[in-house]
Amino acid sequence: MYEQREFRTSRGNLRLVADAYGDPQQQPVILAHGGGQTRHAWGKTAQQIAAEGFYAVAVDLRGHGESDWAADKDYGFDTFAQDFIDIARSFTQKPVAVGASLGGISSLAAQRISEQNLLRALVLVDITPHLEADGLSRIRDFMLERAVQGFASVDEAADFVASYTAHRKRGENNDGLRKNLRLCDDGRYRWHWDPNFIIRDNHQPAEEGSTIRVNFLEEAARGLHIPTLLVRGRMSDLISPESAQAFLEMVPHAQYVDIKDAGHMVAGDQNDIFSSAVLDFLRQLR
Repeated sequence: MYEQREFRTSRGNLRLVADAYGDPQQQPVILAHGGGQTRHAWGKTAQQIAAEGFYAVAVDLRGHGESDWAADKDYGFDTFAQDFIDIARSFTQKPVAVGASLGGISSLAAQRISEQNLLRALVLVDITPHLEADGLSRIRDFMLERAVQGFASVDEAADFVASYTAHRKRGENNDGLRKNLRLCDDGRYRWHWDPNFIIRDNHQPAEEGSTIRVNFLEEAARGLHIPTLLVRGRMSDLISPESAQAFLEMVPHAQYVDIKDAGHMVAGDQNDIFSSAVLDFLRQLR
């Protein structure tokens, strides 16, 4: 069963668009993508989760995909966390969160803000409270370089992505990439997210105004008592083995999967292996 769903945020009353798979009466699993991605980043994962008897809901975060852009340019981490709380509380039972990067920070922070009483379980995809500065800068530079200028064609965008994901063999089919682009009135293709997500008028990172910092996320991690899984891409330049180990020390009961031949965008690099790891974890919740 498939349906498109919409949620409303308490901050700004934005419309958030989601793809939902499975029986709504079953355990909900919210899939929240990383910054600069869309709900389509999960590949077949949502459908596979639904096939296991869960209700999988892949959401476009504010300013991304088909969801509304924030007219007030409110893209702080604390706002994304509040959006996640709004989504989670729309269900009649506590959902499982599967969050990649920005989606992971949002879900972890949301659990902390709600006094550890929001989620049934948590899957963090290549994100912990500690990030590698060089990797973070590389991601920001990649996102900023063409955020305004855009691309003359989808093929040009594919070449640009390939320059960033050199570890991944470039496919001949650009349909997946096309879902992350929008054709603008000037005939150029631009990312399917609001440029104000990554840059403010004063050219400072958008999250600079957020109250959510490393210390907050560390407290959030130490407070986790729900089933937790950390999935890391072994080739990630954002989460080091040391950062992963530090997280496991903060959350001793957490499970850990390190996926070979995957970078920061784990689900895109090795979707089948990633989905298998998530499904194994979800089965344990029954």
